[in-house]
Formats: sequence, structure tokens, C-alpha cells
Amino acid sequence: MERLSAAVELPRDVWLAIDIKVASNSIEDLCRFRMTCCAARDAGEEDTMLRMVSIPPPHEMNWWWRRDPIGQRFFERCFEIGQPELLFREVLQELYIQHNHAIGWEMLQNAVSNGLDAAKYVLSMESLIQRDDNEAKENGLELFQALEAGGLLTACYSSCFAVLTISWPDEVQMPEKGEEHTVCDYRRMAAERGYVHGVGGADHIPCIHCRADYEVERYVDILRV
Repeated sequence: MERLSAAVELPRDVWLAIDIKVASNSIEDLCRFRMTCCAARDAGEEDTMLRMVSIPPPHEMNWWWRRDPIGQRFFERCFEIGQPELLFREVLQELYIQHNHAIGWEMLQNAVSNGLDAAKYVLSMESLIQRDDNEAKENGLELFQALEAGGLLTACYSSCFAVLTISWPDEVQMPEKGEEHTVCDYRRMAAERGYVHGVGGADHIPCIHCRADYEVERYVDILRV
């Protein structure tokens, strides 16, 4: 700008950038900021901003958000425009509570295409336990390797844990993993290589296939932690 101006004269994209910064911190901060002026309120209605808003886990949400009509409309709109955390939550509900695997799988693919790391983690786990589908297992292993290389496994597991174990512990049914689901025969390899599978986590396990098996076991047993 060539001259001093009031805050309301800032360009809309500047207000939007500020709203996104505030929204990524918490819903409460977004609500407070939207009450400061009309420009902040209008920017807070943008789809781009709603996709970036920080949504707390279900067990941390204020109970009145779910009962208040304004709060309900806010979350419904966030979901409709593709807020990643809400979409991911819906994916887990369809897969492990409603058991609508076809719908859940399609939603999971959409969440992965939006770049959500936790969704990539779930897709890798689901792919690795597929029966008689070597292509799915290979794709799952590639996803697992990428997440492991980025140091993202712990954060992704924690995201699943927060939703499945803390929020809906009595309603969730995880898939079962039998011997036929293993990426490789880790028990035989563990004996041959002289290390104990699972002691101290998977970091000490040299075989990528065995580490993937370890993570799958952790995932399907998430309710027993």
C-alpha cells in the first residue's frame, strides 16, 4: 500500500491469511477473531479457511458445540467442504464402527488424495492386511516406507488412537490379522537373526517387511493398549 490505512481497508486475501493462521490454532480463537470486525467475520466464511480450522478430537470438544444449532451448522459446513480431520474421523467410523467397508475405503482414498498423513497410515495398514492381494500389500508397504522415512508413524498412530480408543472405545471393531496377513515370516527371520521381535519397538528391526508387520500388529491391537 502507498499510504497508511485502517485495518478494514486491508485486501481480502490478507484477512483470509490472518483468519487461517488464527483458525489453525483453535476454534475458540477463530470465534473471538470473527467478532472483531466485519472483515474478519466475512473472511471466516471462506471455504479455504474452513479447511484449515483446527478441529479437536471428539472427546475434547465442548458438549454444547454439538447441541448448538450454529455449532452444528459450522461442523456440517466444514465437513461438506472437506475439512481433513472431520473427513478422517468419518473414514474411521465407516470402517470400524459402521463396517461399511466399501464407503469407508472410497472416503479413505479421497482423504489420502488430500494429503492427510493419518489417512495414508490407515491406508497402508489396511492394504498390508489384505488377503491374497500382493499388489495392495506392495502399495501399503510403499506408503509405510514413506511415512517411516518422514518420521510420521508415531503421530499417525496417535491420531488413530485418539479417535478410536479414547473417543469411541466401546463401539470400535478392528480388523483381525492372521498369519496369512504378514508381509514376511518375521518369526522365522527373528530366530535366524537373533533379535526379539517387538522388544523396544521396531527401530532395532533391520527388515522393512518385519517393521511393517510390527506396525500392523500395533494397529489392529490399538484397543488393547
